[in-house]
Amino acid sequence: MLLIGLTGSIATGKSTVSSLLASPPYSLPIIDADLLARQVVEPGTASYRAIVSYFGPSTPDLLVPASPPEMPEHGPTGKGRPLNRPALGRRVFGSDPQVRKDRAALNGIVHPAVRRAMFYAAARAYLAGHRAVVLDVPLLFESALDRFCGTVMVVAVRDPEVQMARLMARDAHLSREDAENRVRSQGDVRVKARRCEARGGKGRGVVVWNDGGREELAGEVRRAMEEVERASPRWWGWAMLACPPAAVVVGLWTFWQNVRINRRWAEAEREERAKL
Repeated sequence: MLLIGLTGSIATGKSTVSSLLASPPYSLPIIDADLLARQVVEPGTASYRAIVSYFGPSTPDLLVPASPPEMPEHGPTGKGRPLNRPALGRRVFGSDPQVRKDRAALNGIVHPAVRRAMFYAAARAYLAGHRAVVLDVPLLFESALDRFCGTVMVVAVRDPEVQMARLMARDAHLSREDAENRVRSQGDVRVKARRCEARGGKGRGVVVWNDGGREELAGEVRRAMEEVERASPRWWGWAMLACPPAAVVVGLWTFWQNVRINRRWAEAEREERAKL
């Protein structure tokens, strides 16, 4: 089964691309890391309890306020009040050293739980006979999940102001500073695009540029998927489904290739920084 790692940055159009890939003519199953990240921190989960333990003492508004009778103190599920996501976001978005420390703590709680959920979802997709599945992960490179992907697809914009305008139009409550902090927290999407292209041709890395409208984006997705399907035709996917041992060998070989690609990228980045 081909794993397509879909990533980008906030307000670049990744969610729209994900919905296009889930629809005909592609009809690919989507494993959405953002959705899983919400599910693994629902009241009553181990991750929820860890977040409350770490952030609760210093964040009075961490939980959604109780408002009886609609929401009793113990929450609508009886397992606790939901997290107040805007309040948590203010704690972890920014460049201050303490903010970075808090963001790392949150990632350390959420990311392992999300990885486990993604693994189970991918296994279910394989057992259901799907020839490909999309891993929709905003921090695909940062979490090193790209190592497991046969293809990486980055949704990017060439003009950073397009990204800022979309974010502030979508989330009108954000100030310019808040929007900039959120964009910076996910890294420069143009760097992600270069890293994607550094994976080489043959469908290993494809960039979907989204500076225009939806019709242009649909055309970019069509071009990208044609490239992916040339590199991994349907017959190859069915062959992997028919022979699980061969699929395991191909998966291990793909992982090793991606490790080498990442090493080359890291070395090139070190050399570039050394020139500054």
